[in-house]
Amino acid sequence: MREIALLQLKNNPNYQKNLDKILKYINELPKDTIIVAPEVCLTDYDYDNLKKACEFSEYALKELLKIVNTQVLVLTLLRKVDNSYINQAVVIHKNKIIHKQAKHKLFKLGDEHLFLEAGDDSNIVKFKIDNLEFGLLICFELRYKELWQKLEGADIIFVPSQWGEPRKRHLEILAQALAVMNQCYVLVANSSKDTMAKSSAIYAPMGGKVIDDASECIRGFIDLKQIKFMRRYIRIDN
Repeated sequence: MREIALLQLKNNPNYQKNLDKILKYINELPKDTIIVAPEVCLTDYDYDNLKKACEFSEYALKELLKIVNTQVLVLTLLRKVDNSYINQAVVIHKNKIIHKQAKHKLFKLGDEHLFLEAGDDSNIVKFKIDNLEFGLLICFELRYKELWQKLEGADIIFVPSQWGEPRKRHLEILAQALAVMNQCYVLVANSSKDTMAKSSAIYAPMGGKVIDDASECIRGFIDLKQIKFMRRYIRIDN
């Protein structure tokens, strides 16, 4: 069993307050917890202040690297790389960045393509922590079946999101389908801003879920035996 905490947060215009809230949960949660935060939870998509947002991301990342040890922390940040701005997911464990990938599928309804550079899909790969295999999709990327295929065999797939309320059922259906299709756990941490869907949830390989729109921190456990059971019970390899 492994403990999970999904932070269903509402962005504050004050970047530091967003960071302080994440630091608070890191300090309060058990030391082996996997913590997933929503997409760009530190700065939001603050396009009017991109330079400032990226500078804060670098400061916040240094602070997070100091304190995330045996826990696993997953979040995305606005960052500047060369002359481009990107939305980059990072996975922190044992005071190191274990994995990072920039958002490949930008959400045009939110004008992301006007301000951000799309990441390369070659960086959407599985990675290991403590003998578990992980994958990661950022929000809108959950809609693309070819990206699901890249993560086949992962035990746990992270989905940090800012998914809009009008498409709430889409988020829930797609995440649950991914868990069943890939016989894995899918961990969705979505924003609780007024315009967002919430719907943060732990989806299990058998189709079960832990979901609570009223909570800021959704806690639960994953049973690794359930992954092994499903992959033996229903073989989907050729």
